Amino acid sequence: MDPASQDINLNSPNKGLVVDNSDSLSDVPVEGAVGNAANPLPPGLTEEEAEELRTELTKVEEEINTLRQVLSAKERHATELKRKLGLSPLNELKQNLSKSWQDVQTSNAYKKTQETLSQAGQKTSAALTTVGTVISKRLGDMRNSATFKSFEDKVGNLKYKVVGPKGNGEAVTSPTDTTPTQENPPF
Repeated sequence: MDPASQDINLNSPNKGLVVDNSDSLSDVPVEGAVGNAANPLPPGLTEEEAEELRTELTKVEEEINTLRQVLSAKERHATELKRKLGLSPLNELKQNLSKSWQDVQTSNAYKKTQETLSQAGQKTSAALTTVGTVISKRLGDMRNSATFKSFEDKVGNLKYKVVGPKGNGEAVTSPTDTTPTQENPPF
């Protein structure tokens, strides 16, 4: 038997059968086929029953192939209709993501998580506000303390000595300018 004329497609109903060039099936048996001496029929199955089962199997596999072809044609037709309607794969993806996001937002797990995080955020915000208030009060108390006032005066005097009376970011003017200056400018 010529190997080039043998159908090697493993999913083919003609597997192992010789195929002639006119694409018609040939019923030439192949070594190892059901019913040969090398591969006996299962017990209780006659040659006629085996032949009927092979015929039925061939018909079922042909139907499967036909259905695959029909499905493929319908998928192409659907793709063409979507193209005519302006529905691109990107638009479909966007719609699918949008729908999925809506589904997530309406789920009980999402609602419970959102509620929990909202409560946690409110509690955190309240705690940070309290901490901020306490720090502000402490800084205010510290700024009003005698030690801080003494330190502020020393830094102000040092700045006055280093930069001079016009060191507040103002432009230097002529010595005859009579604009009053502050003794202790703030930083």
